[in-house]
Amino acid sequence: MKIYVFGSSLTSCYWNGAATYYRGIYKNLRRLGHEITFAEPDIYNRQQNRDCSEIDYATVRVYQTPRDLEQVLSEACDSDLIIKHSGVGADDELLEAEVLRFNSAATRVAFWDVDAPATLARVEHDPSDPFRGLIPQYDFVFTYGGGDAVVKHYTDLGAKNCFPIYNGLDPDTHHPVPPDQRFECDLAFVGNRLPDREARVEQFFLGAAEKAPEFRFLLGGEGWGSKNLPTNVRWIGHVRTEHHNSINSSARMVLNINRESMAETGFSPPTRVFEAAGAGACLITDAWAGVDIFFEPGREILIATNADDVVQYLRNIPSEYARRIGSAMHNRGLRDHTYELRAKEVDVILQGAGRSAEVPVPLLNSAA
Repeated sequence: MKIYVFGSSLTSCYWNGAATYYRGIYKNLRRLGHEITFAEPDIYNRQQNRDCSEIDYATVRVYQTPRDLEQVLSEACDSDLIIKHSGVGADDELLEAEVLRFNSAATRVAFWDVDAPATLARVEHDPSDPFRGLIPQYDFVFTYGGGDAVVKHYTDLGAKNCFPIYNGLDPDTHHPVPPDQRFECDLAFVGNRLPDREARVEQFFLGAAEKAPEFRFLLGGEGWGSKNLPTNVRWIGHVRTEHHNSINSSARMVLNINRESMAETGFSPPTRVFEAAGAGACLITDAWAGVDIFFEPGREILIATNADDVVQYLRNIPSEYARRIGSAMHNRGLRDHTYELRAKEVDVILQGAGRSAEVPVPLLNSAA
């Protein structure tokens, strides 16, 4: 199948949390025989901060906006499937409507939402939002997560279907490496400073650092430079993807903090959860509905409801036991949560739709 994709960026993770997800999904769809073209706008200095030197599984089309929009749209029209991702970052409303012009018996069109809570909140808060009326016109709606609540919400808005395709791990890129002195610490957290996340970072990470001055904390991600940080927190700025394994393999424990909307929605494990699993890290996560479907609390992952829980784990779990938790999470991730499995779910849906008007429920979604 010839697939043309509009997304934020495949080449750069700079201010682009979906990069790992895109790479895992599309690399493995290519391995299943699909031909991928990925169109991304040249915005937000992403091309100046590329972290993926070679992409051999997709043709990447970097375009200037709005100058090249008509050209990339015309390139997409002879594809078997056009995918418009949410959060492209430029001309989103225009693209949401324009890709549907090419919908035909030969070309199907999908909307793939990488931030369903934000998209759904947007159309609920503004009934006149143009996207609301477009939802029923898409042949497929895929989401980055969200479980039954997101599926129901989309179908209530008229979607023909809705399939959560969760984050996963790519064993080729997410794997254990030797510890790196630069990143050694007791607890590491990597995430950009965002309005939907900052209060939770203060609660779980910075709050734990204040309560446990005897431990070393490492903070990665953009935007934290102007933040008043506890003295035992070291900020290292933007973390390139090639350093994620090193951080996850060098910290005694790693912390995941979901954005507020993702935590409220549940069933939305971010990429960092599976990157940690790939590296065999001992992961503490803030509590959210559905975490136990992906990993077993206490044996494969640790759950925290506040900073006190985080501190208790740091003080009471010996390093050897932490390594056992990380190893168990690693094994579970390789068994149930690889991007190879996620891509097969997508392939089942697409191939089934090609044979019948009835779109099948994915067979391999271990978190469904």
